[in-house]
Amino acid sequence: MAKKLVYMFIIARVLGIIAILLLIISCFMPWAYYPDVKEYFTGFYSAANKYGKPAKFLLSVAFISLVCQLVPKMFLKRMNIFLVSLNLAYGIRNYILYAACYRGICPEKQTGLYLMLYSSILLLVVSIITSTVKGKKAGL
Repeated sequence: MAKKLVYMFIIARVLGIIAILLLIISCFMPWAYYPDVKEYFTGFYSAANKYGKPAKFLLSVAFISLVCQLVPKMFLKRMNIFLVSLNLAYGIRNYILYAACYRGICPEKQTGLYLMLYSSILLLVVSIITSTVKGKKAGL
C-alpha cells in the first residue's frame, strides 16, 4: 500500500511538471486569429497590446507553483492550491477575453488557447492530489 502511494505521488509530480511545460508551450502558440486585423494573437502578443501580455502572469505563477510543488513542505502545498486556483481563474478570464465576439467579428480560437486552459485545469488537479498526501507518509 505504501509503495502504491509513493508511485501515485511521483506520477502526480511528473504530471505537474508536464502541465507546467504545456502551459509554457501554450503561451507561445497562437491563441486566436482575428480576421479584421488579420493577425494571430498569442499570450505575449496582441495588436497594439490591446489585451496586454497575460502569459507573463500565467508563467510567473506557474514557476512559483513548480517550486511549491517540488519542495515537500505542507504550507507550500496549500499555497500551491491557492496559486494554481488563481492561475485557472486567470486562464478562464483569458479564454473568455480572447474567444469573445466583438462588433460582429468572432475570432477563430486556436489550439494554444485550449492548451492553456486544459493545462491550468491539470495543474489544479495535480496540486490537489499532491497536497492531500503528506510527504513523510509517502516516503518523500
